[in-house]
Amino acid sequence: MKKKEFEEILKTGEGAKLEFKKSVTPGIGRELSAFANTAGGRIFIGIDDKNQVQGCRLSNQSKSRIQDIANNCDPRISIRIDPFKYKDKEVIVITVPESIDKPVQCSDGFFLREGANSQKMTRSEIFYWAQKTRKIRYEDQFHEDFKYPEDFNDTAFAELMKRMNVTITGQREDLLQNLGLGKNGKEFKMNNAGIMLLGKKRDLYIRQVYVTCVLFKGTEKIKIIDRKDFRDGLFQDYDNAFKFLQQHLRLEYVIEGGGPRKEIPEIPYEALKEALLNAIIHRDYFEIGARVMVEIFDDRVEISNPGELLFEKEQIGKRTVSVARNPILFDLFNRMQLIEKVGTGIKRIISAVAERNLSVEFETGTFFTVIFSRPGLDEISEIGTMQAPSRHQAGTKLAPGWHQAYKILEYCREAKSIIDIMAIFDRKD
Repeated sequence: MKKKEFEEILKTGEGAKLEFKKSVTPGIGRELSAFANTAGGRIFIGIDDKNQVQGCRLSNQSKSRIQDIANNCDPRISIRIDPFKYKDKEVIVITVPESIDKPVQCSDGFFLREGANSQKMTRSEIFYWAQKTRKIRYEDQFHEDFKYPEDFNDTAFAELMKRMNVTITGQREDLLQNLGLGKNGKEFKMNNAGIMLLGKKRDLYIRQVYVTCVLFKGTEKIKIIDRKDFRDGLFQDYDNAFKFLQQHLRLEYVIEGGGPRKEIPEIPYEALKEALLNAIIHRDYFEIGARVMVEIFDDRVEISNPGELLFEKEQIGKRTVSVARNPILFDLFNRMQLIEKVGTGIKRIISAVAERNLSVEFETGTFFTVIFSRPGLDEISEIGTMQAPSRHQAGTKLAPGWHQAYKILEYCREAKSIIDIMAIFDRKD
């Protein structure tokens, strides 16, 4: 550091990344913790409250004392200690890097840098950082009041083993422990991951674990046409939510030559599955006031989950390494061969929709949302060619043809009874 830079620091005074201390005291642990938990910074020892240089010599004793304070933080902080001479007075400069292992605690607690002050973190702030850095995970926690085996779902367990192609040969509890779904001891205890997957009365213990699917009329959240809440178990919720999407999204029927009919969904199923799995597996289950949402509008489909992105937004679609908020759930869905561990899910979504000339957007914040555009009717393969059934194709006794379907839709712009609808086609069934 040069003299001119130091004089600028004196003029600027204390701030988000600068702290002045007159002498070495145990209180510098607060600043060490605050800088490490925020964006790093520097502590200048030997400067008073009026930004006047009083001086503080860097002796072996003072250096050892500062280093001990840093080492006693949890986790320890790797600081750099340098002397600086200014007008025949020595100042100690402590450089504190931002920690990659937050939150950092000193002997007085956890601190954050807010402006020119180091503020003690609240319980919720400590909890937020512990959760964000995945030091605590919802799926690992235990519900002491969960009754095993009374509330264990044997049918769901058998289905899970079948999906994973696992043959049960030993004790069930040992297998559950090996899968990360509980802990075996004098009594077997299910953790939250186990309850979410295999709890018979899941709602009694984890009320926020469900998927809500909604079909709206139009492009806004005003009129609901259909709604379902799925609360059966994570992999059953995934199956049911996907069926809801299949039920309410259009299909294009392609007949090539004289071959069998080929069904092409308006939004690639692969992309929808990836987004749905991502929402269920990577959601923040600590957030009890929200749920996974699947929303269908006339012009788009939105799939969202509570939980901040675990990496920078700019890396969406570029990363090749998976970052799992819930590694136990991630592993089990991988064992069911529903996902891969190589972190290519977002890439597959982007690639699948690009092949259909559709668009997809990703919104981040407290929620992660994938927004698929829906093609208009005029964007689906031209009707009346060999690529799709003709609009004038006759219906059968079992179902109306294209021209009849359009006539029904036009006729039902206002509410009509089923008898009225059948009458216009001279039908009795």
